[in-house]
Amino acid sequence: MSTSGKSSSNKKVTGKKIETTPVLEERSKSVWPHSLFTDFDISLFISGKHFRLYEKMGAHLLNIDQTAGAYFAVWAPNAQQLSVVGNFNKWDQAAHPLNKRWDASGIWEGFIPGLKKGEVYKYAIKGFDGVDIQKGDPFATRWEHPPRTASVIWDTDYKWRDKPWLKKRPKLNALNQPMSVYELHLGSWQRDPAEPKRVLTYKEIAKSLVPYILDMGFTHVELMPIMEYPYFPSWGYQITGYFAASSRHGTPEELMYLIDELHKNNIAVILDWVPSHFPGDAHGLYHFDGTHLYEHADMRKGFHPDWKSYIFNYDRNEVRSFLISNALYWLDQFHADGLRVDAVASMLYFNFSRKEEDAATNEFGGSENLGAIQFLKDLNEAVYGNFEGVHTIAEESSTYPGVTHPVHAGGLGFGMKWMMGWMNDTLKYFKNDPINRKYHHHQLTFSITYAFSENFMLPFSHDEVVHGKSSMIYKMPGDEWQKFANLRLLYAYMFTQPGTKLLFMGNEFAQTHEWDFKSSLDWHLLQHAPHLGMQKTVRAINNLYRSEPALYEHSFSYEGFEWINADDAAHSVYIYLRKGSKAKDTLIVILNMTPVYRENYRIGLPFKGKWKEIFSTDAQEFFGSGKHNEKLMVSEQVDCHGRENSLVLQIPPLGAIILKQGK
Repeated sequence: MSTSGKSSSNKKVTGKKIETTPVLEERSKSVWPHSLFTDFDISLFISGKHFRLYEKMGAHLLNIDQTAGAYFAVWAPNAQQLSVVGNFNKWDQAAHPLNKRWDASGIWEGFIPGLKKGEVYKYAIKGFDGVDIQKGDPFATRWEHPPRTASVIWDTDYKWRDKPWLKKRPKLNALNQPMSVYELHLGSWQRDPAEPKRVLTYKEIAKSLVPYILDMGFTHVELMPIMEYPYFPSWGYQITGYFAASSRHGTPEELMYLIDELHKNNIAVILDWVPSHFPGDAHGLYHFDGTHLYEHADMRKGFHPDWKSYIFNYDRNEVRSFLISNALYWLDQFHADGLRVDAVASMLYFNFSRKEEDAATNEFGGSENLGAIQFLKDLNEAVYGNFEGVHTIAEESSTYPGVTHPVHAGGLGFGMKWMMGWMNDTLKYFKNDPINRKYHHHQLTFSITYAFSENFMLPFSHDEVVHGKSSMIYKMPGDEWQKFANLRLLYAYMFTQPGTKLLFMGNEFAQTHEWDFKSSLDWHLLQHAPHLGMQKTVRAINNLYRSEPALYEHSFSYEGFEWINADDAAHSVYIYLRKGSKAKDTLIVILNMTPVYRENYRIGLPFKGKWKEIFSTDAQEFFGSGKHNEKLMVSEQVDCHGRENSLVLQIPPLGAIILKQGK
């Protein structure tokens, strides 16, 4: 509902005291002049340097002159009128007009007595174009459950219990520690079999997710966007409520409880974050005050053709303040341990997913979005400058240089970057019939040539199991046994390569269907031996990864990796070392990419001694054939692979084995 009203900006100013004229005097008694902003706040905001706007903007429950109520502040510089509407005033936009500040900030604000936690509201705006619209609050910390679209006055009241985690987080979440990330979508990880159409609450998820992560050995969980979004099939990537936890799963406090429970068990939490684009829903950010406020007015810069959404105007200081404040909000108020920043490549380039003739250029004629580049640098400096033991992770598919290099060295300042090239080359290789893999041998060796140019995370994410791309198990060639052997081999390869790891939910037990956001994962598959074996494999690999320093201490450095043999294309065998800071931690990784059992295969050794097989993907408990090197193997002084010492062993079919010095 929306009714027209007279302008609320008809006022005169004496210093900082707002004096309303008689035209508004009667109506303004319902809104008290009040401000949380200092002059310094305003200067930071308009210069793009205010990174805690959530402490000032939005709705805040206060007591003014012993009167309880709510203070509101919203940025709408081009609005002709702006008021707060809700059930409390029967959605009458003439009832509670806000006052526009006397400075150049474009902020409207005021205190409304009597409003309480739980009241729904919107901003009724007469835009620059004269059109009356109703918008949700960009800084609202809670929204109504979709499809309802109003904001909710909320005062989050939660007592955190994760101080021990936060104290040790800088050490446990460091780049020289194991990082095995379990990516999940809260709405479809698990459902109640008695109510399969209902998504679980944050507390219900905590009850089953925390013990599962502990049992499986993952160190981190990454939650696909949990910020409020109107359209469930967008998976959370079309956000309208940037500061609100999705009401589909409960209250903000209940999300805090979930994070708290994960922290209590030393599990770090990464949140997917989407500063790249937003939807055009009528109640959202688009055309907020009757102008292109948050988005570029030039649709070559402001509209994303693939996602039919709108791109933030990173050239605008206030927009940068909004976004960086939002990043810090989730780290500050929700104790998140990292942010995975979505679609970074789409932000960096004007010609992303556009023909050159349809793309804008920067002031120098180039395709780089200079405003976005500066925003990302400011973001990362703010995150790392304000929080210890956190990470930003770029989902970035281009060849932009220095994504994870420090800002002072000319980089963007991210902590890590998804290694999309590795993921694409790896899946392309594994899809080959093993008989043909010898012709594609260097698809797997190529990534090492650039593996240390950035701090890379190796991802098998949700993007690889949707839209007809097939599930991970059905990307693998061969009969049932070979498919599962290939997938076990793939995961062993992933976890023994340099870089941190990410695996999407369901991949750990070889979900057969593509991911369906509308239903639970197919947990019933675990009653079948191949799927149970796959889950056991991932659990064992996670435990090995966490217990062997050679697999994580030098994840981003040449110090941690060395080829023994990268050139045996004829047999499709790869042999390499993973090295920690101590020689005794050295591991030898041997991969056989064919279903042929390799007997009496000689390998060169980094040093002489006794060696023991500590892991094999071919174990019978994993649904393998059970072909092992059972005993300690003693090196011989026989040259092989350019090394003085070597030994002879057996390599299982479509298998990975790992050796370590034994006694």
